[in-house]
Amino acid sequence: MTDTPSEREGEGSWAKLRRRKVVQWGLAYAAGAWALLQVIGFVADAFHWPDAAKQVAAIVFAIGFPIAVALAWYHGDRGQQEVSRAELAILSVLVLLGGGALWLYGQRDTQVTSPPSTAPIAAQVPSVASADEGPSIAVLPFENRSRVDDDAFFVDGIHDDILTQLSKVSALRVISRTSVEQFRDTKLPTKAIAEQLGVKSILEGGVQRAGDRVRINVQLIDAGTDAHLWAESYDRELTAANIFAIQSEVAAAIAAALKATLTAGEKARLRAVPTRNLAAWEAYQLGQQRMARRTSAALEEAVRFFQRAIELDAEFALAYVGLANALALRVEYGGSPEANTMRRATAAAARAVELDPDLAEANTSAAWLAVLREDWAAAETGFRRAIELNPNYATAHHWCSRLFLYQGRYDQALRFAEKAAELDPLSAIINVNLGNARERSGQFGEALAAYRKAIEVDPAMPNPYLMVGSVYANAFGRLDQAAPWLEKAAALDPGNATYALALTGLYLDLGADDRARLWLDRAGKRGGGLGPVHNNEAMWHLYSAQRPAAVEDARQALALDERDSFALELLLGAEGQAASAAAVRAAYERAFPELTTSDPPDVNVANYPAAIIVALLLHTTGEPARAAPLLDGCETAIRRSPRMGWFGYRIADARIMAVRGQREAALSALRTAAAAGWRGPYWRYHRDFDAALDSVRQEPEFAAIFADIERDMARQRAELAKRPKDAPLDLDPSR
Repeated sequence: MTDTPSEREGEGSWAKLRRRKVVQWGLAYAAGAWALLQVIGFVADAFHWPDAAKQVAAIVFAIGFPIAVALAWYHGDRGQQEVSRAELAILSVLVLLGGGALWLYGQRDTQVTSPPSTAPIAAQVPSVASADEGPSIAVLPFENRSRVDDDAFFVDGIHDDILTQLSKVSALRVISRTSVEQFRDTKLPTKAIAEQLGVKSILEGGVQRAGDRVRINVQLIDAGTDAHLWAESYDRELTAANIFAIQSEVAAAIAAALKATLTAGEKARLRAVPTRNLAAWEAYQLGQQRMARRTSAALEEAVRFFQRAIELDAEFALAYVGLANALALRVEYGGSPEANTMRRATAAAARAVELDPDLAEANTSAAWLAVLREDWAAAETGFRRAIELNPNYATAHHWCSRLFLYQGRYDQALRFAEKAAELDPLSAIINVNLGNARERSGQFGEALAAYRKAIEVDPAMPNPYLMVGSVYANAFGRLDQAAPWLEKAAALDPGNATYALALTGLYLDLGADDRARLWLDRAGKRGGGLGPVHNNEAMWHLYSAQRPAAVEDARQALALDERDSFALELLLGAEGQAASAAAVRAAYERAFPELTTSDPPDVNVANYPAAIIVALLLHTTGEPARAAPLLDGCETAIRRSPRMGWFGYRIADARIMAVRGQREAALSALRTAAAAGWRGPYWRYHRDFDAALDSVRQEPEFAAIFADIERDMARQRAELAKRPKDAPLDLDPSR
């Protein structure tokens, strides 16, 4: 329809718009659209629709506005219903533009973008699930909807507990906390996150704490279709009992939504209330957060928080678990004196099991402490019980893998390490353990890949840098390339004696004794009560021709741990075989009764270095017949390991043959090791003081082998001196 000439005369633009009812239709449309958007928003919140539903509705109403205006212009004043060609063309263009806008919006929502810098490796992690596996889920970090920074740990605690509850359902595969943490504040779509974690469903949520009330919203999403499978809101009084009740309800509802059947035992464990003291629960959560950092300072804080939780609730089993784990980790990562700390840890773990025998975490901690005291049978029983109670508890698989590593059961160790990595693929420490398992199998390149992944997950964790340096030094014989990695580890945790001791040994092997002394002094200040500090002091004094001081150092190490086989060797090397054979043999018999009182002797990958020296001492005291089965056991034990690497047997075969008096075979094995890159640890000790090599020490070939090593160390010292201080770390051992 068009205006007649009479209509156009003297009529202004505003009047024309009003006459054609463009203004009236536009206002009415805007008011109606606004009202409908409010209704849609209310319904979306009530039924937990995704934000995209409200966004699409807004776009549709925006597209509809110009269409309404166009219709008013052509039909507003006379109600004519015939559609003109011009009107049809305009409406077609508007519809096409609107459709294009919706398509672009959909593309924006489904496109996989690169992860932000806060999760640098997420997109590089391959999926670990196959399409035919059972139900699997990842619980993403919850949103802190109170916007109060002090509530962040509270929200993280709720998230961690819900994840833990779900992990108790054996029919589900649940990704562990450290891996989902990589996706905090991520912009990645749900499907991309699920693919990287290898799961079929995602749980999202938010927590708001206001005064004495807490509100928790959760929604379960099918990662393949982005469909919402289940959602719920919980608004309760803020008490520990209510928090645990909500967590149990969420776990049961999700299991039902994913058609995962709960056993009677699982139902009972889901209903359990760990503590009714909210302050104790909060202290426990703070301890968990500190412990995850694995630095010496953070572990000390963790111990204090767990102790506080126990003070508030003396029957809070999980708090005892946390205390046991933090104390044990302080020995490994924080350089804490071992004997007293381990006694405290053992007591805490035992109390946790006493309070809750069916708690997987308690059984795991008790089993790990059994590993540390070499009670292999109790450790394996404990781990298998823990995994039966909670097959999704990655730590149980992780630590059980380490048990098998210590026992030389490398195939099983690798399987359990891989399972732990499947449950927690973005855990730095679990990837470190996976690297350890690969090292034990001689897969050094694959081990470096696992350590690299650990560093990408958590660049601030010092341990994987130490492991990379160890591979360079002990698998490839490149001490010059190892040094920067070890120094990086020491810089990340300056209060930890472990890294200073590693650098001490490295620089002693390089022949940079002045630099070694600097690191040894630092180690002594940080961990003066540690046996390895005394052992390194003994080594230093041996190299400095101060044998009496070396003897005293070795005795101090043995006072801390009578099964310190390295200290026993140092004592023998420092005092001289003829002068102390009987006394040292008696010390070995006390420390390793399994080598002298059982028939045949129980030789394994953990004690074969001691068995070599016991066999030597038996030869020295005129009992070669008793020495033979020990050496046979040593040969069997080392066959399980590669020659090279920190966990390799290195020159053990040469030492065994030398004790037997097979000089040519011993020298051949020694040459093979040197050609493979063996440069220690402590090659200078083996050259000058190792009693097991006494029978070949005067051979010209022996001197030639070590002369080659000494020349290589001089070359590597020069290479290290040329390295710029700000040169980047490199993960290519061939350079």
